[in-house]
Amino acid sequence: MSAVREALAALAPVVGGDIDFEICPVDAPSGVGHTPLSRNETMTGARQRAEAMVRMAREKSEPWKYFVGLEGGLDVIHEDSTRWVFLENWVYATDGAGRAAFGRSGGILLPEALASEVVDRGVELGVAIDAFAGANGIRDAQGAWGVLTHNLITRQDAFRTATISAFARLFGAPPAIL
Repeated sequence: MSAVREALAALAPVVGGDIDFEICPVDAPSGVGHTPLSRNETMTGARQRAEAMVRMAREKSEPWKYFVGLEGGLDVIHEDSTRWVFLENWVYATDGAGRAAFGRSGGILLPEALASEVVDRGVELGVAIDAFAGANGIRDAQGAWGVLTHNLITRQDAFRTATISAFARLFGAPPAIL
């Protein structure tokens, strides 16, 4: 939630300055596997989390105006005979009334030993990164991002970037020229 809070604080002066956000964390199901193994699955997980929050808000008559679904996962790419496995974080932000946008962090290439544990053996990334780094609770601290970048980019940083990317579009960044 810190990533969302930081992103919205950074966006406030850009979109009007006087915007005041109250963040209400909600545990919402993603409907996807514990470690999504494709970009599509990761994006679907983020979207389904936000849509679940929209339903919760309507059922409980909550006054929430924006809904943010976060999901981290892998993008597995095959190029010739090489497999590249990237960790990515996706955010889906919506007003629940038709306006919505995706945002994405960058991607970081997983070492083959870590990729093999998660993709080939089905080990959850949180468990695999703990074993890889010889520590416990990495997922809820710096995340795999922090381990793989020596804390130059943390899990929070990646979700902050993805949240800014989604809300920049949602709050009226110029539409893409097709």
